[in-house]
Amino acid sequence: MTDATVEMGGEEVRLLPERALYWSGGETLVVADLHWGKGATFRSAGIPVPRGTTRHDLARLGEALARTAARRLVVLGDLFHAKAGRVAVETLAELEDWREAHAGIDILLVRGNHDRHAGDPPLELGIACVTPPRHETPFVFQHHPSESAHGYTLAGHLHPCLTLAGPALLRERLPCFVVGPRLAILPAFGSFTGHCAVEPAAHDRIFVVAENEVVATHV
Repeated sequence: MTDATVEMGGEEVRLLPERALYWSGGETLVVADLHWGKGATFRSAGIPVPRGTTRHDLARLGEALARTAARRLVVLGDLFHAKAGRVAVETLAELEDWREAHAGIDILLVRGNHDRHAGDPPLELGIACVTPPRHETPFVFQHHPSESAHGYTLAGHLHPCLTLAGPALLRERLPCFVVGPRLAILPAFGSFTGHCAVEPAAHDRIFVVAENEVVATHV
């Protein structure tokens, strides 16, 4: 795994290929847009989709926590995709097993738009929930991207990606971090979320997730 180290709000952070950000000063792993239970939500509506996405994402999340030795996890909104996924027996069983294996990690959910409809996570998962913005100097944690007068904003919501062109008309959409002077947008952590092409502003830096490394690009 190859991370990218950048400065945000005067703090050094690492952008991880697991599609997460690690703030070493706060011993905190930050992720956005997990959309747990999205597959279960689709199946409950009669739409056949593959199983296992939540389980695979939980494994990747556990690997990121172990690799960084983070003591805390902050979720920038959209923990669950919908209420149907939040109450799905199979999904809840996987989440409870994962939470038991990571009982020493404090977890904070900064609510997003999907959380309003899905509801807060079950109490047995031990996840504290707050309404955005959450101020933790020098950062402002929230779901929707917007700059703040109170600090450097970390946000999600957009599921940003960048399309890179290669030889023989090869084109690939890669999730990315958008890092601006006062705002950073994280890629969606969930693997079953879809992506949205970004139009970076003049002072934005783009870091794409290319398999096991995070790479700065020039667009």
